[in-house]
Amino acid sequence: MDITAFIRELLFSHDCVIIPGFGGFIGNYTPARIDRNTGIFYPPVKSISFNRNLTHNDGLLAGTISERLNTGYDESRSMVEQFAGEARRKIERGEKLVFDHIGSFAGNSEGNILFEPDRSANYLPDSYGLDSFQCFPLEGYEARKRLISRIDKGPVRQVATGKILWRAAVIIPLLAALVAFPLRTDRLTTKLETGALNPLVKAEFENNRRAIDENIAAAELVLSEIIPPENTEGTPAVSETVPVPEPVVQPVSEGPYHIITGSFQSEENAVAQGNILRSEGFAPEIFVAANGFYRVSAMRCRDLQTAAALKDSVARKIPGTWVLKK
Repeated sequence: MDITAFIRELLFSHDCVIIPGFGGFIGNYTPARIDRNTGIFYPPVKSISFNRNLTHNDGLLAGTISERLNTGYDESRSMVEQFAGEARRKIERGEKLVFDHIGSFAGNSEGNILFEPDRSANYLPDSYGLDSFQCFPLEGYEARKRLISRIDKGPVRQVATGKILWRAAVIIPLLAALVAFPLRTDRLTTKLETGALNPLVKAEFENNRRAIDENIAAAELVLSEIIPPENTEGTPAVSETVPVPEPVVQPVSEGPYHIITGSFQSEENAVAQGNILRSEGFAPEIFVAANGFYRVSAMRCRDLQTAAALKDSVARKIPGTWVLKK
């Protein structure tokens, strides 16, 4: 089974994705740059490199496949091992191995694996939608000549002080008169009397006032029906309400199905995750797998349907959770 699609998905959110038994892909941040010879601007990217010494199983790839395909972790790990074995045999036969939108592999005479990344792929989420573009410098533009031409210009012409004072002497009294005129007269005050209105308009005012009074009376009637009357002792009558019991979720403590939240080579890391689960209200268990790794179980379930339903709720807090039958 081709699992390159899962590898590409993990490269967007992780800086290291390991294929157990084959090697690991490492993402390195590269800032934006410009090629001054061609005038091309390149956005920031996450460049992908390959390290053949990273062959241990950290559980990331197998756990993701198990979650996406809804299969057991052991079955997902077998898929990864089969894929890694086929990739190694293809390189040993001298064939070129290509991972779509990731890069290509080829072996040399010394038995080393050479990796050539795909330069067109960018796994940096912050650069989504950004593309390279070409911009040529302006021709015939010299900043030094433009600066000198501005310095050589003549001095700024000064406005005569007498003209400024004369204009101020004319404008200030006019502004004072404009401000004082509305304050000292009621010529701008608008007075509206209903008696001077058209009889049709006055009738319309009376109809609107009557409609408003009817609406207020209807609203008071509705409120009197909604609000219960007071009892004889002066205490408002309160209708008795029956409390609805909250649903009780029975804890699942026995069963062959485990919800695994992590697989660690170090016991200290497994204990640390167990403490996190315990603080979230779970009853975690830690046991050693056949490969020597410490697996952390958040809870047990009696059947697969219950385990699959609870796995989604646990995965919201701890991504990469899978179901294991033990």
